[in-house]
Amino acid sequence: MIPVTTFSGRNVALFGLGGSGLATAHALVVGGAEVTVWDDNPDSVEKAAAAGLVTADLRGIDWAAQAALVLSPGVPLTHPKPHWSVDLAHAAGVEIIGDIELFVRERRAQAPDCPFIAITGTNGKSTTTALIAHILRVSGRDTQLGGNIGTAILTLDPPKAGRFYVVECSSYQIDLAPTIDPTAGILLNLTPDHLDRHGTMQHYAEVKERLVAGSRTAIVGIDDSYCSLIAERIERAGVAVRRISRRSVLADGFYAEAGCIIQAKGGATTIVADLAGIDTLKGAHNAQNAAAAIAACLSVGLTVEEVQAGLKSFPGLKHRMQPVGRQGPIVFVNDSKATNAEAAAPALSSYERIFWIAGGLPKAGGITSLAPLFGHIVKAYLIGEAAAEFAATLGEAVPYEISGTLDRAVAHAAHDAIQDGAPSAVMLSPACASFDQFKNFEIRGETFVSLVAELDGVSMLVEPNKGT
Repeated sequence: MIPVTTFSGRNVALFGLGGSGLATAHALVVGGAEVTVWDDNPDSVEKAAAAGLVTADLRGIDWAAQAALVLSPGVPLTHPKPHWSVDLAHAAGVEIIGDIELFVRERRAQAPDCPFIAITGTNGKSTTTALIAHILRVSGRDTQLGGNIGTAILTLDPPKAGRFYVVECSSYQIDLAPTIDPTAGILLNLTPDHLDRHGTMQHYAEVKERLVAGSRTAIVGIDDSYCSLIAERIERAGVAVRRISRRSVLADGFYAEAGCIIQAKGGATTIVADLAGIDTLKGAHNAQNAAAAIAACLSVGLTVEEVQAGLKSFPGLKHRMQPVGRQGPIVFVNDSKATNAEAAAPALSSYERIFWIAGGLPKAGGITSLAPLFGHIVKAYLIGEAAAEFAATLGEAVPYEISGTLDRAVAHAAHDAIQDGAPSAVMLSPACASFDQFKNFEIRGETFVSLVAELDGVSMLVEPNKGT
């Protein structure tokens, strides 16, 4: 735990008692703050009280005595309308912050020089975050991984010299971190997302910009117009900017070309990494992730050789284009996290011949947007409620069967791939939510791994229910 000593002896109101909210409340208490917590869910309040926290309806507290409102990132700050606790804090002139802001203040107070890498973007941030942490750990650095990737930041070990922090940040978290100041800040890309919480694309982009604007070194993907303009703007303001691209050759920065990541600097170019043969970094989207990770790691003092070693051993993000087994020329790929068509597209574009397992609870639009990638699919194995809809979309373009269940789909796809004999992928990339047959995409992915492990002749790359 990171005790939040920067609010020692002061009153703090906290709203939102999910996992990160409870962790934040305890960190504040251990750091010496007087904390009052609340939630709109009575069960959450009861749980907090049972854990020894002081609970009270924040409508009835003395707001003039509060030093801050610490808000859970899941609670609306501005759109579609501010939460009632936000209105009360604004009326009293009380600052509103989140757990990321508490961390950055504690870091500045305790160990301002310990490296802090923060990652954001609409797509790819979890893979990039996991990749950076892996490279650092393989190099022998003391590495702490947390934030939006799933570990509450204040549950990490406290800041100290030589300790590296790798933190994934959502737009909600950045909105509550007004003084975020990473050693290296990464903005991968921007496409319309979460507009129900930010109102407009412009506001969404402005929030994301804050992370790199406060960075010592800003690493910005420039393959979309929003990020390209952000890079120019913060560079004019005096921030050191490292541009990255998966589409364009850059005069200065890191870019992807022919499966390699190339650094351009001072009129010279150097190949800093060859991604060929690294199954966990296949595809153009992963080239961008790798470029960002390389730029970040080099900026905090790693050598090119240390970075290359980490790239080669990267196991991949769980359930996201994760190679889990092999049989001869066939690789079994767990892409269970692809819960809509847009999310499934990177995996489908990364392999030339795919025996594709798809389906579940359908999302709006189905898989029509994936039509340009149908040529990569040797055969589709359709499961769950979406099976009939997906079959109609595939029509005569792709051979398919309605397998119904995941176990039948895995068995049939593996059999057909083995009979085919050519290099290919048996891939679970469902383009659907899991809720018709599985509780969540993690359980769906773990089930896929277990089913692959039961096949004859498969050499597993991860352990069932452990490595997933």
